[in-house]
Amino acid sequence: MSSEPKKLWGGRFTQSTDAFVEAFTSSIAYDSRLYRHDILASKIHCQMLGRQGIIAVQDVVEIINGLDLVLGELTEGTLPFDDSLEDIHMHVESRLKELIGPVAGKLHTARSRNDQVATDIRLYLRDEVDAMGLAIREVQQNLLNLAKEHVETILPGFTHLQNAQPISFAHHLLAYFEMFDRDFARLVDLRKRLNQLPLGSAALAGTPFPVDREWVATQLGFEGICQNSIDGVSDRDFAVELASAAALIMTHFSRFSEELIFWSSPAFGFVELSDAFCTGSSIMPQKKNPDIPELVRGKTGRVVGNLMALLTLMKGLPLAYNRDMQEDKEPIFDTIDTVLGVLRVFRDLIPGISVKKAAMLAAAGEGFTTATDLADYLVKKNIPFREAHAISGRIVKICVDSDKTLDELTLEKMQEVDSRIEADVAKVLTVQASVNARVSLGGTAFETVKKALISAENRINNNN
Repeated sequence: MSSEPKKLWGGRFTQSTDAFVEAFTSSIAYDSRLYRHDILASKIHCQMLGRQGIIAVQDVVEIINGLDLVLGELTEGTLPFDDSLEDIHMHVESRLKELIGPVAGKLHTARSRNDQVATDIRLYLRDEVDAMGLAIREVQQNLLNLAKEHVETILPGFTHLQNAQPISFAHHLLAYFEMFDRDFARLVDLRKRLNQLPLGSAALAGTPFPVDREWVATQLGFEGICQNSIDGVSDRDFAVELASAAALIMTHFSRFSEELIFWSSPAFGFVELSDAFCTGSSIMPQKKNPDIPELVRGKTGRVVGNLMALLTLMKGLPLAYNRDMQEDKEPIFDTIDTVLGVLRVFRDLIPGISVKKAAMLAAAGEGFTTATDLADYLVKKNIPFREAHAISGRIVKICVDSDKTLDELTLEKMQEVDSRIEADVAKVLTVQASVNARVSLGGTAFETVKKALISAENRINNNN
């Protein structure tokens, strides 16, 4: 069947696009969220065309006024989307033509959809990176607020999920603060590479028109310009890099979620989560399930999967633009939506964590967590650490056999293993003494943790 094509690019075509192909190739279902950025970039591009004498000033005025009308319709939701128009660029340009006539066609002078979409997505992701950074800071602040209340709350630190050494709960929370601080720093760093202007690259080879890319970059808030036109339209490193940073963010929240899940179980009983962030069972009326941390842990898989999808998408593409690259948007949009949702839920979840200090303290004393302190005590008596380690291990074996804790074992029993142990050993075998003995920078001693809290607060306040 032959008919006159209606596509803006349809000059050489004699047949209409198959209806299913239109739906299959359309991206409007997801790239519609780019409309503000598309229109902003179009307005600046149009102004540049006028400044450079490429189109008439009156044309610039008409086009910008028309773009404002299209923006209003899209904001109000009165402009319907149509698969036949393929993407947000075609929707804007088609509606602009309906509103102001053929002069609308001058807007696309000296640009291609290739550099247009690359510009739109960078503008959009830049805003989302800023939102993610702000949300991370809010989570960090709530972590600090909780940590300040629990400097002297002691819980067992684990290795291999076995009791290892007693630590301050605030110190444990600050470990997550540091993870999120690195996440924040990664966003700041990748933003520099993201914030480069592709517009002016045109389809792939640049444009013969005397465009002023530097002026456009300044007006749109870009820090620089993509230096190679081929790279400008075919680069999606910025999306992959953001997806990678997001996967790490989610990995950190997944680890935190895992701990909240087992800390809140009756087997541990270290914390209780707010009812607002838990659900019940349809059959067991006593249940209070930590569904929100579980979902965060689960959603981490989809964000990691999105990273893999983007890497796989790009790995075999020849230069320059290929239609495959349309598939970059759904994974990165889903990643952003997921991460921002997780940041919001954890921001609100953390202040509602109820800490069970007694349960934490009781658990901190189990599993001979001060055995290293006994070895350190012997080292201070000029005994080589490896020998001290063996002595402490033999004393732990006696405790295991006699069902006693280290601080319950008599001095006489310890001296049967090594006579150099004296009565002052009792001072180092309490969990409080163990925690406060670790005064090294970055350690868990109460005073050291208080200094770490001040340092962390300063980093947030100074945005460093």
